[in-house]
Amino acid sequence: MAKMVPPIKITADDVNCLIHAYFEDSGFQHSAFVLRAEGQLSNSPNFTQHVPRGELVELLSKALLYAEVEAHWKGTGMTANCRSPFSLLERHVCSLDPNVAGPSVPDQASHAMEIDQQAPQPHANGAVGMNGTADSVAKRKASTPTTEEAPREKRARTAPPDESMQVDGVAPSTTEPKQDHKQTASSASSEHAESKKSSKTKRQPGPADDVTPSNVVSLLKGHKTEVFVCAWNPTKKNTLASGSRDTVVHLWNVPDSKPPASPVPPKIGPPMTLSYPSQSEQGDLTSLDWTQDGSLLAIGSYDAILRVCSTSGELYFSHTQHEGPIFATRFSKSGRWLLTASLDGTVCVWDIHEKKLHKQFQCHKDCCLDVDWLTDDIFASCGADGKIQIMSLAHARPPKTFIGHTTEVNQIKCSPSRSRIASCSDDRTARIWNIEDIVYNRPPNNDVVVLRGHSHTVSSIAWSPVITEGDHEILASSSFDGTSRLWDSVTGECLRVFQDHKRHVYALAFSPDARFFATGGADGWLHVYDVKARQKRWSWYAGSEKPGIFEIDWQQSGNINRMALALESNEVGVVDVTRVPLLQ
Repeated sequence: MAKMVPPIKITADDVNCLIHAYFEDSGFQHSAFVLRAEGQLSNSPNFTQHVPRGELVELLSKALLYAEVEAHWKGTGMTANCRSPFSLLERHVCSLDPNVAGPSVPDQASHAMEIDQQAPQPHANGAVGMNGTADSVAKRKASTPTTEEAPREKRARTAPPDESMQVDGVAPSTTEPKQDHKQTASSASSEHAESKKSSKTKRQPGPADDVTPSNVVSLLKGHKTEVFVCAWNPTKKNTLASGSRDTVVHLWNVPDSKPPASPVPPKIGPPMTLSYPSQSEQGDLTSLDWTQDGSLLAIGSYDAILRVCSTSGELYFSHTQHEGPIFATRFSKSGRWLLTASLDGTVCVWDIHEKKLHKQFQCHKDCCLDVDWLTDDIFASCGADGKIQIMSLAHARPPKTFIGHTTEVNQIKCSPSRSRIASCSDDRTARIWNIEDIVYNRPPNNDVVVLRGHSHTVSSIAWSPVITEGDHEILASSSFDGTSRLWDSVTGECLRVFQDHKRHVYALAFSPDARFFATGGADGWLHVYDVKARQKRWSWYAGSEKPGIFEIDWQQSGNINRMALALESNEVGVVDVTRVPLLQ
C-alpha cells in the first residue's frame, strides 16, 4: 500500500511570521511591532527560525509561475500568444497580441477557462519605508521585490511585464523587439519561450560601458553581513569606515592612486575591526559620522547604544540613554556636541569633551528619524508625526515648528547657505523651509516651496555643495518610485527626472565639486549624472546576488576622486573616479 503524503498545511502563525519578516525587511518597524505583539509571535516556535530576506515575495513569485502554467496549459492560439499582464489585484484574462497572426478568439465558454489566479504585477515602486538611505530603517529592503501602486496606465512605461519574474534580481530591458505582422502563431510561441529564457540570464557585475576598466571598483571583503553605512574620514583621507548589520565597524586604509592613474588599483590590506556585540536581536548599524577634525567616529545602531570611538579603534565612550534604535548621529561643526535621533521620539545632545549626556529633548510623539545642525547650538529634527522641530540648546521647547507634511518625514538637510532646510516624506513630496529668522535673526518668512512629482515615498534628499543654477541652490531627491530628480529650490521647478533605476533608490550623493551626483538602488545599479548637462554619464552594476547599494560617500581632495559604496553583498565598494574615462 502506497504511503500517504501528508497534505500541505499552512497555519496563520506561518503566514504571520512571513509577514513579520517582510515588514522588517521593508522598514515597517511600527507594523512589525504591532504584529509581533498581537500575534504573540515571541511565543511561536517559528519566530526563531531564519526567514530569508524577501521570502514572502519570492513565494508569491513562485505562485505566479504556477498560476501562469495553470492559465496557459492548453497551448491554444489564445494562450500561446497571450500578452495580457498579471496583477495581484485583478483577474488574469488572456488577450492576443494584435501584431501576431493566429487563430480567432475562442468562444465565451472556452475563453472563461483561461482566467488566471492573482499574481504580482511588476513595477519600479515599492513598499513605503520609514527612512532614507542614511538610516537603517530603509536599508533592510535590499532584496525585497517591489509592489504596485501606480495607476495602471503608467505601468508599461515604468517596468516591463516580466519584471516581477526576475528572481535573480536583474531587470530586463524596457524595450521589446517589434513583431512581424506576418509571423505565425507557432513561431510567436517559440519566440515567446526564448524571450522568457533569455530574460533570466544574469548580467555580470561591472561597468555598463566598454571603455572603463573592469577593476575600476575595488571590492573590500571583511564584513560577514550586509554593509549599511560607510564614511570617509574628513582629514585622514585614506581612512574609510564601514558598518554592517551585525554591529561590526571596519576601518580601512585605502591608498590613493598615484597620478597619472595607474591601470592597477592600489592594494588594500585587511581592515581594523571594531566589534561591539549587541544584546539586542538586531544590531544593524544605521549611522556613521566623523568629527570635522577626523578624530572621533559616532556609531548609531538598532541596539539603542551610542558608541563613539577614535581613529585608533579605541572606544571613547558609550551610553544606553535611548530606549529605542538610534537612527542618526550628527556632530556639530565645532565637534563639541553630538546629536542622536531615536525611535523613542527623543533627541539626545551629548557633551563630547565631558563624555556625558548634556540634554534630552522629547521632540516627537513617536519616532525621531533624522537630525541636522543649523548652527553650533541650534538643530532641526524630523519624525514619524510629520513635524519638523527647530530646537535650541538654550531652551526646552522648540522656538519653531514646521507643519505641512501629512505623514513621516524621512530626512532633513540644511542648505550650504544655512538659510533653508529641505525635508522629504512618505507623502511623496519634498519641501523647502526658510530658517533665516532662526539663524540670522531676520524677519520671518513662512513661505514653503513644495516639490511635487514623485509617485512614491521620497526617501533621500541632498543639496548641491555649490550654487550652479544662477543664484539658486539645487536640490536632488530620490524615491521608491525608482526615479531621482533635480530641483530649483527657489522656484520649485523640476529641472530633470532620471528614470534609470527599476527598483527603490536607496543612496544619493553629490560630488563635492557639484559636477556630478550619484544614485544607488535595490536593482544593483550605480548611476552617475552630470548636473550641468543633466544627463547620465556612467553606470556600474553590483551583480544579481544581493545587489543593493545602500549608501554612497563621495570623496575629493587634491588628486583623490573616489566613491565608497555600502553594499548588500557584504562588501564595501571603492570607485576610483579618476580611472573612469566618461567622468573626466
